[in-house]
Amino acid sequence: MAKIFLKGACVATPIAQGGRVVKPEVCLYLYFFPLFPFTFFPFSFFLLKNFVSLQAIMGILYIVPTPVGNMEDMTLRAIRVLKEADLVLAEDTRTSGILLKHFDIKNQLMSHHKFNEHGTSAGVVQRLLAGQNVALISDAGTPGISDPGFFLVREAVRAGIEVQTLPGATAFVPALVSSGLPCDRFVFEGFLPQKKGRKTRIESLADEVRTMIFYESPYRLVKTLEQFAEAFGANRQVSVCREISKVHEESVRGSLEEVVAHFKATEPRGEIVIVLGGRSKGEKEEGVGE
Repeated sequence: MAKIFLKGACVATPIAQGGRVVKPEVCLYLYFFPLFPFTFFPFSFFLLKNFVSLQAIMGILYIVPTPVGNMEDMTLRAIRVLKEADLVLAEDTRTSGILLKHFDIKNQLMSHHKFNEHGTSAGVVQRLLAGQNVALISDAGTPGISDPGFFLVREAVRAGIEVQTLPGATAFVPALVSSGLPCDRFVFEGFLPQKKGRKTRIESLADEVRTMIFYESPYRLVKTLEQFAEAFGANRQVSVCREISKVHEESVRGSLEEVVAHFKATEPRGEIVIVLGGRSKGEKEEGVGE
């Protein structure tokens, strides 16, 4: 870690961070100490006066939720962090540009999405190690929840960088709470595989007693509900919530059979969250879904 920081031009010039200056001599100590730990005892007094930990001079990676529909769901803290960060990583710079313009946030945007995150993360970690603060946003909701974010967070944590995730908008929490299904214990499944492994994943949930949450496209919704009915029984309770926090927000609740019939008659639109009840004791006794 110290070696990586040394490459960030620490030896060449002192670095100011939060009003404190990290002197080149400290960085040299951090670099050579693992090799010659007993050689540097004469510097003890110097270190007590001047040592600044790597953690103190590193930047912070902020994970910033953004509204899933209603701009009023943006928090004051999220706006401040996006204004103050040295760099904002965005899943789609065009979509995020609209958000930043709405809140009068003038900051540098860099593309960071599932197709390039393995390539860009190393450079972002170097920026953080050099003392820059970086904010990560997705198109909507909380990064890392069925959106890019996990890989960068993992690499930052491995490098010893502080990661702060702001509380804020995410689609599945309001869908779960308003479903009328138990929300004291639940499992988030996100998007099911579209083809390979889809049936296996559904079958693996046959004995799940907790409430289950899925994200789904409106184009696959009916098919998914029919597959659930086949695997879990047509009477299993479900809530389908769409267009959360938007003008046409709607929750359709009932048995899988009833909800399938509804969406066959009414074409589903918008982003979908499926909240499916877990297996009950009665279903276990009757062998439903086997």
